[in-house]
Amino acid sequence: MYTAKGKIDQNELLTQYLPQVRRQALALQVRLPASVELDDLIQAGTMGLLEAMGRFDAGQGASFATFASQRIRGAMLDELRSRDWLPRSVRRNARAVDEAVRRLEQRLGRSAEEHEIAAELEMDLADYRQLLGDTNNGHLLPFEELVAEGAEPGSGESAMATPFAALVDGEQRSRLVAAIEALPEREKLLMALYYQEELNLKEIGAVLGVTESRVCQLHGQAVSRLRARLRDD
Repeated sequence: MYTAKGKIDQNELLTQYLPQVRRQALALQVRLPASVELDDLIQAGTMGLLEAMGRFDAGQGASFATFASQRIRGAMLDELRSRDWLPRSVRRNARAVDEAVRRLEQRLGRSAEEHEIAAELEMDLADYRQLLGDTNNGHLLPFEELVAEGAEPGSGESAMATPFAALVDGEQRSRLVAAIEALPEREKLLMALYYQEELNLKEIGAVLGVTESRVCQLHGQAVSRLRARLRDD
């Protein structure tokens, strides 16, 4: 891995880690809309790998494998985040759902039912579910969106950790865990299957006995609850 002069052999590293770029891109793509091209993720991840090779400092204690993995994924997420996925109207509607959930759950002292949220928004249930589907299909990585609304990791040193790791670091971790624990059981299970087990929407639908579109709706609703509770905190 190192040349005779003790420097990183970049050609060897590139050959060794390019398959990892593809693996990470494939793992990420299955959780994204079909419009996201695998080649775009691979290209972004390759740029992250090259950046890691240029910035790695063995004296910092982390292994190159760990550092490179973080930068590869971080570069892919930066690429996704740089795109304007949601029309302004959908973003406004997403904020309206968050606010409706926050008001209701403060008033009720419990998780609001789906029909209650729809009524708070002065929508019928079918329209509310359509709104959730539209919003969730545009939010590629809702947990990363949570980070962006709070303290988004930018470029430089803060970008070394993955957005999820940044989100659950320190005090934020306990707040997020408490918010997830307060979710209705089905939404809590969905989040565990999606973020911990890394199942795709079809697989989650099979576990829950619902369609993929229904998984999107429930996921969007769960994310709205989390955003509302984290903002309250």
